[in-house]
Order: sequence, then C-alpha cells, then structure tokens
Amino acid sequence: MRRLMLLRHAKTETDAPSGRDQDRRLDDRGHKDAARIGDWIAAHPPFPEAVLVSHAVRARQTWDIAWEAMKDRVPTPQVEILPELYGADPAQILDSIRTATAPADPKQLLLVAHNPGMHEAALMLMDGGDPDGARALADNLPTAGLAIFDFAVKDWGDVAYRRGKLVRFTSPKLLRSG
Repeated sequence: MRRLMLLRHAKTETDAPSGRDQDRRLDDRGHKDAARIGDWIAAHPPFPEAVLVSHAVRARQTWDIAWEAMKDRVPTPQVEILPELYGADPAQILDSIRTATAPADPKQLLLVAHNPGMHEAALMLMDGGDPDGARALADNLPTAGLAIFDFAVKDWGDVAYRRGKLVRFTSPKLLRSG
C-alpha cells in the first residue's frame, strides 16, 4: 500500500516584487493556512516519509510553514526540491510520483505544487473512495487544499491514473467550517 498526499501551495500575493511568477510569496492568509494544514497532517497519521516540493517560493514557504507546525510531532521526512513540479502537468506529476524511490523507498509521499496540474492529477488518479471529498475535489483543489489517496500497489512505479482511492480531501476552509 502506498499513500499519496497532494498539497497545493497556500494563498499568495498577486505579484512578486521581481515580477517573476515563481517568486510570489505567501500572503498573511497563506501563512495561517499553511500552518493549519500542517497541524492537521500532524494529527492524522500516517505521516509523509518523503516530500517533493516545487522550487517556487510559494511552494517552499507552504512546506516550511506546514513543517514548522508539525515538526515536534512527526518523524522528519526526506525533502527534495524539484524544479520540474513548477508548472507541471498531470503527466509530469505522475512521473515525479513514479520515480519517488530515493533514498529509502517511502510508503507515504507528499507533493507540494501548483494548479492546474495538481487538481487535474488528483482527478485523474482518483478511482472511488470518499464520495463527499470527491464531490468537493471535483470543483477545485483550493490553495492549501490537501487530497490524500491510497494505492494498492507495492511500488511507486505502479501508481497509475484511476487507481487511487480518495481517503480524504480537506482544506483550511473546510477545517474552519468543520
């Protein structure tokens, strides 16, 4: 069994001072939401053993803030910054998932990246699971939204579209209202 967690970066400023999209930073709500989702992850095992993060500032900040909220309660995962996750389409995201074996073949994997690729990948990977979560996820993978899938496979290389069971979908907005 493999568990995949797809986390979209938290809410960002409209424009970066540099004018470059990948330099956009989290805004105040983004900081709070990243901490809230990190706190939620720390309270809901199993925890990610490896984390793949887009090199964009907002994705790295989302992970850093989420990790700060959970670091005293969960084992430290292996973290890798992957430039190819910035602007990745579902095929690139799937390729990153399938090659997530180094260094210790993690059973739980977290990706922190961007829409539209993350939302599209989540929809393409899903084959049943939580019906309420699936309905909410069908509309959008919002900022700091987290989709968790289980795959009945022995190796990340066997993960494929329409093979994941949606275990849970949550977001800071759902956590505030729930």
